[in-house]
Order: sequence, then structure tokens, then C-alpha cells
Amino acid sequence: MDVEREAVIEALVSTAAVGVFVVLIVAIGVVFPSLAGQGAFALIGAIALFVLTMAGVGYWLSGRK
Repeated sequence: MDVEREAVIEALVSTAAVGVFVVLIVAIGVVFPSLAGQGAFALIGAIALFVLTMAGVGYWLSGRK
């Protein structure tokens, strides 16, 4: 199976970003077990950060030649 180098880079970068998001969500769950008040804001912030990160990664990957 011959996979292009660009496809492998895209998959690795996207997988790494999702992995960081999962670790962040778990860390928020450990620090704020009830997810009330500050925990809810932290969770919303993590989701917003993930969306912005994935948008940035997509922009960066689309600009690569």
C-alpha cells in the first residue's frame, strides 16, 4: 500500500490534535469532577480551543505545498 507523504502528515497532525483534546477533557474532568460552575466554563473553553486549533491546523495543512 503506497500512501503519499502528505496524507500521512495530515493524519498524524490531526490525530495529535485530537489526542491533546482528549487529554485536556480528561484533565478537566479530574480537576472539576462535578463540571458545575468553573468546570463548565473550562469544558466550553476546551471545546472552543479545539475548534480553533483544528481550524488553524486545517489552514496550515491547506497552505502546504
